[in-house]
Amino acid sequence: MKRIKQVMDSWGRMIFVLILFFLTFSFAMFQGGFVSWFIFYVSLPFIVYSVLLSFYPLHKLRAERKIHTARIKSGHRFSATVTIHRTLPFPLLYTVLHEHTQSSKLKARLADSAQQMLLPGFRRNFSWTYEIEQMPRGEHVLEGVTIETADFFGWVKKQQLLPARQSILVFPNTVELMYRPIGSSFDQGSIAAPFTLVKDTTMVSGIRDYQPGDRVSWIHWKSFARTQTMRTKEFEDRQSQDLFLLDDRSPSATFEIQVELIASILTSVVAAHASVAYLSAGTPRAFFPLIQNDEQLQRSLYHLAKVQDDLDRPIETVVGQDLKQVRVSSLVYITGALSRKMVDEIRRNVTGLSHCLCLVVTEKGQTITPDEEKDHQYARSKGFHVKTIGPENFASAFKEGGRS
Repeated sequence: MKRIKQVMDSWGRMIFVLILFFLTFSFAMFQGGFVSWFIFYVSLPFIVYSVLLSFYPLHKLRAERKIHTARIKSGHRFSATVTIHRTLPFPLLYTVLHEHTQSSKLKARLADSAQQMLLPGFRRNFSWTYEIEQMPRGEHVLEGVTIETADFFGWVKKQQLLPARQSILVFPNTVELMYRPIGSSFDQGSIAAPFTLVKDTTMVSGIRDYQPGDRVSWIHWKSFARTQTMRTKEFEDRQSQDLFLLDDRSPSATFEIQVELIASILTSVVAAHASVAYLSAGTPRAFFPLIQNDEQLQRSLYHLAKVQDDLDRPIETVVGQDLKQVRVSSLVYITGALSRKMVDEIRRNVTGLSHCLCLVVTEKGQTITPDEEKDHQYARSKGFHVKTIGPENFASAFKEGGRS
């Protein structure tokens, strides 16, 4: 339908130019005199140009785009250069170029900056460089470049979409924060450490003299039978980096902030040479059982670049079975709104859980309501650590204190 409308509009303009030609010619023939013929000859070049422009094949032009920004993050600047190539050096006058995309988030940015008027003339190649400030997170597809041109007076206008399909992946912005295991950050009287040490009682590395506080099960009875001296088994130390990150993708006004927080946490965990399992609860769900190196981190960031707040059911009805299948000591639950049902779901299903940190994401300067405070107090009464966190205090996510 749109194509038919464009064809009708093009033919209508063409007919208008031809009518104008016959009117000026008829006026000169019947009126005679210098003035009437002067008007005809002055208008003739413009009419001829309009007729030729109407037949000029814009669809044979070729567009090429070069992106200057290698890795784009949300809120950062994007820069590209579009070059138009053509074989027929027909003089083009008022020519407008602008990017074409179906991404609703990107359209508003493109309307302000990704549009340029040029006067190509006879040039076979002409280019245009543009920048977009504050790029929105997500996967955006640039379908091509729309070229619009017209004659001197706008009698004939032509428009053509030159295909130059290219995907742009805008990753979430990250903030540098110090990752510390939840137990070392929130347990009373403990000190911060890059990891916690636990004894692997299945691997004996040697024996030593008995010390007060050693467990009875650690006593080396064979040595005691020979020497009548209390000796204790010595076990290998094992790093405990058992962290599980649960992301609530329920629709929320703070979802973009939530994505940035998750990306920052995953980046900081890998930078601290620790490991994390990450469950993104949405439609569909995404699970990353182990993130501990750059390659695994990039996979999770690729997911976060495209993820949407698309969870159409309460999260407690979605993650129950997933939580039953994992054994974790520390869990970080990130959400835009903490509910009592979710607190009960975590307590009921997670096996071996010793620390749970609930990060409730808010906008900058936002305060929680009395009802939300009651839900937070309920979670604290069940042994959970609850913190409200905004973009201004991401760095304190794993520190005791801050907004709570």
